[in-house]
Amino acid sequence: MTDQPGREPEQRLPVPRPEAQPPAPVERFTASPSVRQVELSPERAAQIVRQSSNARWVGFLAVVVVVLFVALYWFYELGAPLGITESRLEAEVGAQQVTAVTRGYNIYQANCARCHGVNGEGGIGPTLNRQDKLFVHLNENYLRNILEAGGRYACGDPLSAMPVWADTGNPPGPLNYVQIEELIAFLRATNDDQYVIRDDELYEPVMDPLTGEEKTFTPWRDENYKPEPGATPYPDCWTKEFTSGPSAAPSGSPVGSGAPSAPASAGPAGSAAPSGAATGSVVKIQAAGIAFDPTELSAPAGAGFTLELANNDAGIPHDVDIRDAAGTSLFKTDTFPDAATKTYEVPPLAAGSYPFVCTVHANMTGTLTVE
Repeated sequence: MTDQPGREPEQRLPVPRPEAQPPAPVERFTASPSVRQVELSPERAAQIVRQSSNARWVGFLAVVVVVLFVALYWFYELGAPLGITESRLEAEVGAQQVTAVTRGYNIYQANCARCHGVNGEGGIGPTLNRQDKLFVHLNENYLRNILEAGGRYACGDPLSAMPVWADTGNPPGPLNYVQIEELIAFLRATNDDQYVIRDDELYEPVMDPLTGEEKTFTPWRDENYKPEPGATPYPDCWTKEFTSGPSAAPSGSPVGSGAPSAPASAGPAGSAAPSGAATGSVVKIQAAGIAFDPTELSAPAGAGFTLELANNDAGIPHDVDIRDAAGTSLFKTDTFPDAATKTYEVPPLAAGSYPFVCTVHANMTGTLTVE
């Protein structure tokens, strides 16, 4: 065949293939004869046994290390049995609770103390540190709702002085949902622990400039408190506590064990004196600026006297509860929020010193000297 056009194809014979050359002779193994021996020498066999034993020990130690690590991590996560150690999750929850209570304290002091008192003793707003209120009334749901809806949630008063604090309210308040939860955590914290006051921005302990020690605070709620059998639950609206006289005040005030009724020989506790009636001397006291004035009173021993109470804090309830050294109430006036003056007949008291307190505001205290 040809590749040129117009020419006859040309017959081509196959090219003869050269004869194959035999391969060059070469030995199959090039290693030394000692290496190609099938039998193991005693030294080599002993070496293999030692290497195998070492490998088994390394494997055993690796398994032991893994088992110990898993066991220790298990106890680290869930805690050792019999309560020897605390689980990591519980420890973290406790640490977060401490942080929430500490920050909630700062939020309370910055926003709530002006009306409810630095220690929850009350003022323009109601008392918060009373055990009968903290027991059930001031629960988490109630606090969350009143912070989101304001004072109208508690008493249905659209003109309530209690504003909306949550930024989800209408109108929105200044606190976000985290701050609301931290404030509730502080109000519901128990008084079995002390907490360090920390700076709101740096979260560093606040030091007392006089003592050089860290400032601390103690929450209010007593986890072991239980109301007396048959005690009246705290009303939904705090102002209803004072609408039916002293009998409406639940037990569990911050000072003493409550306000029990006066002894039978002392007459009805808190009974107002009839117009123009006066037995013995007249002891005058006024409540102004969430404080008693004066705080030192005197009365004759063995004779009844007239107690004249002037409430000069309009809209803020006050009363006077005279107690003995053990904290038992001997005489208690009405609790009234009106700016008014009322008189009460106090039965004779033995000579001695008697503390008196406002059951609504635990910081209002004084001493009655009978001689």
